Amino acid sequence: MAVQVPSRQLFIDGEWREPILKKRLPIINPATEEIIGNIPAATAEDVELAVAAARRALSRNKGKDWATAPGAVRAKYLRAIAAKVTERKTELAKLEAIDCGKPLDEAVWDIEDVAGCFEYYADLAEGLDAKQKAPVSLPMETFKSYVLKEPIGVVGLITPWNYPLLMATWKVAPSLAAGCAAILKPSELASMYILNLVAVICLLYENLRAFVYIFHLEPTMLLIMYAFLLSSTCLELAEVCREVGLPPGVLNILTGLGPEAGAPLASHPDVDKIAFTGSSATGSKIMAAAAQMVKPVSLELGGKSPIIVFEDVDLDKAAEWTAFGCFWTNGQICSATSRLIVHENIAREFLDRLVKWTKNIKISDPFEEGCRLGPVVSGGQYEKVLKFISTAKSEGATILSGGVRPEHLKKGFFVEPTIITDVTTSMQIWREEVFGPVLCVKTFSTEEEALELANDTHYGLGAAVISNDLERCDRVSKNLQAGIVWVNCSQPCFCQAPWGGNKRSGFGRELGEWGLDNYLSVKQVTQYVSDEPWGWYRSPSKL
Repeated sequence: MAVQVPSRQLFIDGEWREPILKKRLPIINPATEEIIGNIPAATAEDVELAVAAARRALSRNKGKDWATAPGAVRAKYLRAIAAKVTERKTELAKLEAIDCGKPLDEAVWDIEDVAGCFEYYADLAEGLDAKQKAPVSLPMETFKSYVLKEPIGVVGLITPWNYPLLMATWKVAPSLAAGCAAILKPSELASMYILNLVAVICLLYENLRAFVYIFHLEPTMLLIMYAFLLSSTCLELAEVCREVGLPPGVLNILTGLGPEAGAPLASHPDVDKIAFTGSSATGSKIMAAAAQMVKPVSLELGGKSPIIVFEDVDLDKAAEWTAFGCFWTNGQICSATSRLIVHENIAREFLDRLVKWTKNIKISDPFEEGCRLGPVVSGGQYEKVLKFISTAKSEGATILSGGVRPEHLKKGFFVEPTIITDVTTSMQIWREEVFGPVLCVKTFSTEEEALELANDTHYGLGAAVISNDLERCDRVSKNLQAGIVWVNCSQPCFCQAPWGGNKRSGFGRELGEWGLDNYLSVKQVTQYVSDEPWGWYRSPSKL
């Protein structure tokens, strides 16, 4: 029996609205290559509506509803969202997995992190009140000075597809905590989940049970229907948003293509800041657009991060962290430590061990129990990854393991975890970001050589060092040209710690108190407190 699939809408000014030009984009399940729905495609006309709604939200009631409300007021909304996320963690994780292909167990972690991030920034929002009017020590007793921290205004948040809700939360939670009004533009490749961000909860799970009973549906079909039917609850989601109490226009969500929705948002004169996570090429375009109006931007861009493995390690522990650092999230993570730099004395044995760990990774549909590697996000990304591998081979590198579609998976955008050796520093695979499960390898003999290889990149997001010599780890950490360094691990991320890169990996920091500062402007207020006249000019009364 066919299931009627209702249409999704854009979320603008607290209401769900059809795009003005009525454009839509298909949603493809990367594990099956099937079209499972569609999303609205916003254009410049919709951006205008969203920006106007955000402006109204900031000025409503002279700002007292949101921008100038006590931080404790905004914290209440953030905690309400966190509670709703936690309440529906299982269902939301399933939706995350079907949207972007990551293993379900990973998606569960992501949802837990989402709730934790909203909670964390609720705490920081409350703390803002106590930090207002922080005194500034001055050298002259005739003056007193203090600092105010104020929301920067309307912010455009452009997020990627590899962590659909989590990457959005990294921007939404601190921007709302600061008192900004936000326009979120998620990637068109993973927008199904984001459209539910405002409400973060729906009431259709029990309804799906009835479908299963009546139509005898298999679990996979249940999940596809789950994704479909979420779009039928737009009014429900809007009602939940109102129930949470978020003032209209504080958060607006526009799905669509980058050139049609992202570009007009980045260049809009009434958007006060852009925060972007994505490719370096797109980041450069956003910088150029923002520069025309001297608009601040924060950019978290690509990476080609190194992992240095010294000769004194436990081979199995180091091999697992090496695999995790590159193949976690199906290799689709900007901080992936995708350049292995291993000491020549252990290289052969270590790579043998690493191949064994890699071949033990379960590659499957994200919903299969024990899945540790799902498909890459799209057909285009699949072809791109395979092209990187074939180019490496044609340039003289050796495909030590993987590099092909798994034999047992005839459908879906799956690529075996790949290890490439005999790499030179001039090869494309060494210099460019793949964004897939591909690891390239070089050996070194001295610490100085390892650091030279590690820093031989235009990027500077993450880096890892593995050694039992902690003094050496400390020394290497200081000399790695990266915004994040992991010691004896790779990829752990906590919302309390700063995240961001150097060089072409961008600038600015997300998460922690630094993430909140991204959305605050600092105002100096200085008062002359002496009863005496200033006395710089001769008084006319004394002439």
